Amino acid sequence: MNAKLDTARVFERIFEVYRDQFTLLIPAALILFLPVAVLNGLVLAGGGALAALATIAIGLIATFWYQGMVVEAVVDILDGRRDHTIGSLFSSVSPFIATLIGAGILATIIVVIGFILIIVPGLIALTFLAVVAPAVVIDRATPTGALGRSRDLVRGNAWRVFGVIVVLFLITAVINGIVNAIGGGVSDDSFVGFALADLVVRVLLTPLSAIAATVMYVELRRVKNEPLAQDTPTPAPEAPAV
Repeated sequence: MNAKLDTARVFERIFEVYRDQFTLLIPAALILFLPVAVLNGLVLAGGGALAALATIAIGLIATFWYQGMVVEAVVDILDGRRDHTIGSLFSSVSPFIATLIGAGILATIIVVIGFILIIVPGLIALTFLAVVAPAVVIDRATPTGALGRSRDLVRGNAWRVFGVIVVLFLITAVINGIVNAIGGGVSDDSFVGFALADLVVRVLLTPLSAIAATVMYVELRRVKNEPLAQDTPTPAPEAPAV
C-alpha cells in the first residue's frame, strides 16, 4: 500500500519553519515586496491599466524569486544547519531566478486557463503544480521539467495537497481581510494605506505559502522513498588498511 502525505505533519513543519526562520524570511520579503507594494498603492489610488500590468508582472517576478529563496531557507533548517543570512539567501538563489520565473509563468498560465475553463481544471492544475519552485531549486529542473516533476510528486496525494492549499487559502483570506479592513479604515483610501496594507499581507503571508510548497515537496519525496541528500545517512569511513 502506498504511503500517504501526512497533512498534520505538513502543517506542523510549516509553522515550525515559519517561527524559526521568521527573522530571516520576513526581512527578505520586505526587501523584495516593498517596490511591489508601492506600485500597487499607486495603481489602487488611481493608476492606469499599464501601471496595473506592470505591477502584476513585477509582483509575479518578486513572488517566484522569493519562493526560490524560501526553498533554500527551508532546506537549510530541515538539514539542521540554519546558516543562511539575508545576503547569502539572495545570492544562493541567483542561479535559478530565470528558471523560477519561467516555471512560474508557465504554471500561472496553465492555472489561469484552467480557471477560465469552469474553475475545476484550474483547481486541478493548482494542486498538481504546487511544488514547482522546490523542483527548480532542489532538482535543478528546467521550467517544463519542474512542471512534470511537481505533477509526478503530487500524483497519488492530490486530495491531501489540495486540502493543504485550501486551509492556507482560508488563513490567507482571513488575514488579508483583517489587514485590508484596518488599512482601509485608517487610510481613507489613500496611497499610503493601500501600499501599507499590500505590503503587510505580502510580507506576512507569502512566506507561509512558499514554506508550504517546500515542506510538501520534502514530505512527498519522503513518502515516495526519495530522501533528500541530507536525509541519507553518511556511510562511516572505512578503517585504514594495516
